[in-house]
Parts: sequence; structure tokens; C-alpha cells
Amino acid sequence: MHPLLFHLGNIAIPTYGVLTAAALLAALAVLVLQARRLRLRADKVWNLGLMAILVALFGARLLLVATQFTLFRAHPFWILGLATVPGAWIAVGGAAIGVAAAALYALAEGLPLLRTADAAAPAVALAFAINRIGAFCAGVDWGTPTRLPWGVTYRNIVAQLWYGTPGGVRLHPVQIYDAAASLAIFALLLVLPHRRDGETAGAWLFLYGLCRFFLEFWRGNAQHVLGGALTVSQLLSVVAVLAGGALWLRRQARPAPVSA
Repeated sequence: MHPLLFHLGNIAIPTYGVLTAAALLAALAVLVLQARRLRLRADKVWNLGLMAILVALFGARLLLVATQFTLFRAHPFWILGLATVPGAWIAVGGAAIGVAAAALYALAEGLPLLRTADAAAPAVALAFAINRIGAFCAGVDWGTPTRLPWGVTYRNIVAQLWYGTPGGVRLHPVQIYDAAASLAIFALLLVLPHRRDGETAGAWLFLYGLCRFFLEFWRGNAQHVLGGALTVSQLLSVVAVLAGGALWLRRQARPAPVSA
């Protein structure tokens, strides 16, 4: 695969970092289009999305420095780079900080939270798909060993050094499975009629949570919790499925008729 996109002198430009940046830009574009479709202020939603991204990235780096301070002192520029964030909890923590900042901004600007989440759901699905393609190219979040004919073998030493990708072993292209699932969900969310605030966000949470739960069985570097019963991503997937289901139950709820 190709963990390095190109070099600028002595500076290596990682494929994963570039495609992650492309994913964020694509997400912002879709977010604005969805905001207009749902009659939200596009300028405010753009600001919300940009702020959420920046806060999430900055928050993840702060958490990384706090938990890996010795490594930060030894390699400050490497650990603050955009190539990857080691540790699932670091990425989750950064994302949670970004979502919290977005929610506070939405409340301050008078944006309806659930409808804004509906606008964000397809954008996030597309961003995940592009990000996973970048992960596949770089060797990030590699799969478990397989003998299937579509298995992939990473031989680039950079992938092994940067991301710990096993070399010379045929692996499940689980990143491509993930990208395909996100693209399918993205297409579905675009055609899903919007009848009630929260239903699009609920659909994304439920569908992606369900897909990600099972995809984790083919992840080779998953971090386990609860005594090894579940991975971090599976635990979060369960939460996402429950939250998505709750939003859809809310969608199905109808006010009781008033007695005469």
C-alpha cells in the first residue's frame, strides 16, 4: 500500500493525513448542503462544523500530550502531527469534546439540536468513508489474517514503523468493508425523507453502530475492554445503536388524542 503520498524535501506527507483532511472538507460541504435542505442557517452550520473539527483535533492532541507526555517531550512534532492518533480512547475523547463544543454553539446560536444533528449525519458518514479509504492505503486499523483471495498484504516498511501494521501477512481489508458500509449509509441518508427532527441522526447512529459492531471482529488491532468481551469500538457501537433506536422510537411516538 502507500502510507506516504509524497515528499516535500525532507518532509513526508502521509496518505492518511491527506485523506483525513479531504474527508473533513467533504463533510463540511455536505453539511452546508444538508443545512439548506433542512432550512437551517448555512453560515451558522458551517461555523459549527468548522469549530467542531478544530476543537476535536485540538482536544485529541491535548489528551495525547497529557497521556503521553514523555513521548511528547522526546518527539513533539511527531506527536502533534495529523498522521494518526494512537489509542482509541484518545480519538473518542477528542470527538466527544468536539461534539460538546458543537452542541454549545448550536444552543448559543439558536440552532435546533436534533435538526442540526440530522444535517450532520450524512456529512459524518461520508467523512468516515473517505477516512477509512485513507486508513486502508496507509495500513491503519488493519484487519485480521485471512486466506480469502481479496486479502491484502502490506510490505511497506513505513506502514510497519508508523502504524505497527503487520508485514508480509494477508489481512482482511476491513477498512474497505467499513468504507463501503459508510458509503451505503451515506447514500441512504441522502434519500431518506425528513419527517421529524432526529430521525436521520438516529438512522445513522443505528445503522453505523450495527455495522461497526460486527466489523470489529475483523479488526486486527482492536483494544478490548470489559475483560476482553468487547472492543472499545463495539462498546461505543452498542451505545450508538441504543441512542439511534431511542431517536427512532421518539419518531414513531404520536401524541395521545385529547378526549372530548
